[in-house]
Amino acid sequence: MATNENLPPNVIKQLARELKNLDETPPEGIKVAVNDDNFSAIYADIEGPAGTPYENGIFRMKLTLSHDFPQSPPKGYFLTKIFHPNIATNGEICVNALKKDWNPSLGLGHVLIVIRCLLIEPFPESALNEQAGKMLLENYEEYARHAKLYTGIHALKPKPKFKTGSISGSTTDLNIEQKYTVIKSVDPKNAVSGAAAQLPSPLAPKSENGQDVPAALTSSTETGVSVAQKKEVALAKVQTDKKKMDARKKSLKRL
Repeated sequence: MATNENLPPNVIKQLARELKNLDETPPEGIKVAVNDDNFSAIYADIEGPAGTPYENGIFRMKLTLSHDFPQSPPKGYFLTKIFHPNIATNGEICVNALKKDWNPSLGLGHVLIVIRCLLIEPFPESALNEQAGKMLLENYEEYARHAKLYTGIHALKPKPKFKTGSISGSTTDLNIEQKYTVIKSVDPKNAVSGAAAQLPSPLAPKSENGQDVPAALTSSTETGVSVAQKKEVALAKVQTDKKKMDARKKSLKRL
């Protein structure tokens, strides 16, 4: 296996440029990792393609470069156990892009894409895993069951994806909606007591004529309460006080 010391400088420069491109714009379902001190070992995580027995699994693999790369092709190995006709039990990959179809002009990105396509369309005629190849030809359902079983046991699981801020945003909206519902359900006759129950302070300020200032007016910074709702509570308070004053006047006339 080659190291940076015995790879030609022009090959190291080419590899560095290609690996940078693969990192910035990775092919679909492929994520590449590399050790800058040793370009001879290229690691990649391959997502199982949708609609295959390898779906919902991530398979780690490695490409090893020999000292005469790119004149000779890299060798590919799956590090994650997988049930596949063209992948041996030791992880070795059999694909023409790494054998007779190799061309020094082919990039590592092309090789990785071909390997992922192999998960979509296996070639049982050139099987390294004879059991998987025979099963694929004779009973696809049984082959798919075995492959799914291996995927569920050995493959890495993809990380769940969340939209940033969606949880906190929905929680804030829920809190505002709950407060709005509480305020709207207050009976006008009990507006004073209901509004007081929403306030943290037990003391209500007094006006110049000695009457209580409506509690809703002293809480202008309370979260989730609109100005219109505060006016409704204040109006209910004023109407209640007016009814009490009218009742007192009528009782005084009777005396």
